[in-house]
Amino acid sequence: MYRLRNIFYLLILITILCSCGEENTHPIDSPKQLEGAHIGVQLGTTCDTRVSEIEKKGNNTLVERFTKTADAVQALLQGKVDCVVEDEQPALAFVRQNPGLKILPKELSHDSYAFAVSHDNITLKSAIDRELNRLRNSGELDTIIQRHIRNGLPIAYQKKNVARTKGTLRVTTNATFPPYEYYDNGNIVGIDIDVMQAIADNLGMNLKIEDVNFDAVITSVQTGKADVGASGITVTEERKNNVLFTDAYATCRQVIIVKDAKVGTGGMSLTERFKQDFIIEHRYSYLFQGLANTIIITLLAIIISLILGSVIAIIRTSHDRNGNLKIANALCRFYLTIVRGTPTMVQLLIIYYVIFASADVSKLFVAVVAFGLNSSAYLAEVIRSGIMSIDRGQMEAGRSLGLSYAQTMRFVILPQAYKNVLPAIGNELITLLKETSISGYIGLVDLTKGSDIIRSITYDAMLPLSIVALIYLMLVMSLEAGVSRIEKKLRKNERR
Repeated sequence: MYRLRNIFYLLILITILCSCGEENTHPIDSPKQLEGAHIGVQLGTTCDTRVSEIEKKGNNTLVERFTKTADAVQALLQGKVDCVVEDEQPALAFVRQNPGLKILPKELSHDSYAFAVSHDNITLKSAIDRELNRLRNSGELDTIIQRHIRNGLPIAYQKKNVARTKGTLRVTTNATFPPYEYYDNGNIVGIDIDVMQAIADNLGMNLKIEDVNFDAVITSVQTGKADVGASGITVTEERKNNVLFTDAYATCRQVIIVKDAKVGTGGMSLTERFKQDFIIEHRYSYLFQGLANTIIITLLAIIISLILGSVIAIIRTSHDRNGNLKIANALCRFYLTIVRGTPTMVQLLIIYYVIFASADVSKLFVAVVAFGLNSSAYLAEVIRSGIMSIDRGQMEAGRSLGLSYAQTMRFVILPQAYKNVLPAIGNELITLLKETSISGYIGLVDLTKGSDIIRSITYDAMLPLSIVALIYLMLVMSLEAGVSRIEKKLRKNERR
């Protein structure tokens, strides 16, 4: 308890220190003053492209790219950037939630939104264009957009009761972009979602929505993981090289968000923020869902890594001592080199977007496989060191008693090896647990992704991240206690 209390105080101290940095003082009143400023922007967006052009000119312009605009806004509130560049409608939502911010009257640029479709799916593009034209001519498209923007309705289109015999329309989005796509009461809603539902209804298809990072939306379409990318995507020449675009369905302005010197930042009490972040609309459920997925991934990946790691360790040890299993040993060494030499996140993305590109498999399954294969490479070397620490005479003794090589390894060598390296195994399992936090990159709601969803709704970073950090801390401490208990039990049979 004393240790946990100290760690909690440390987290509070770190939070306070991180929020007390020196503020930027570069004044911005118009787009012309972006040169020389510290600009926050969401990675991979059109806004990123626009401010990157300014950055290339020099003049000490610094662009800081965030995976979510909510993080960029948080940095602006803390004085870590001078401004944030975002599309107008999401920018208005951010300003409504943060009275200390304002939008400059002059826009940075002007563009249109379209849906992204694979180059191999021209038929679908034509069908979507046809339906967009029908929605536009009937006035239904304008009604959907205006109901969202003017009336603030999360759902402005009612799903029709029609026969759905043409399969499923798979759509990827980044649900951090109100009013085009965002979370409301646990569901992904917004203009893009309603428009795609209307199109799916008229095409006689079911609609399946998946939430991924913005920079993965087009990748999902390219690799066949999705049929359509719908995430307020602006048409650019670079993007045209990767995907086809439908006709435009909405226009947008890129605007600049800055601090409003005339308005005090104020702030809610801790109780009010807790209620906003977790109680309203049962937002705590995102953490519960993420926690369940994190635990499932960790437990199943541990089983895979222990089994596969043990097999690899036995093959490598057998080769090192006896010189046999040369081909199997070479394959194992190649596997270890590749897995240990590349980042876990890259492996996760390759497995999802390349290896299982055309397979309709669960993201949970992909995560279990990715983390299991990654962890097994590290556990293999840990277990191999444990086996090598056992005297050769024990193998010979087991064989002399009539046991086969496999039986001696199973009943004599491995139990002692596991006991010798149990602390190292425990460390690797703790690392595995924490690495699952990158599962959100393939759109899987893990514990970290759950906090990201809450942050995208409330624009508050401190409480969701602090709570998630404490949950991970408790999980790690539980795992650590379990490993220690197993270690004590295994030590009971030692002579004193």
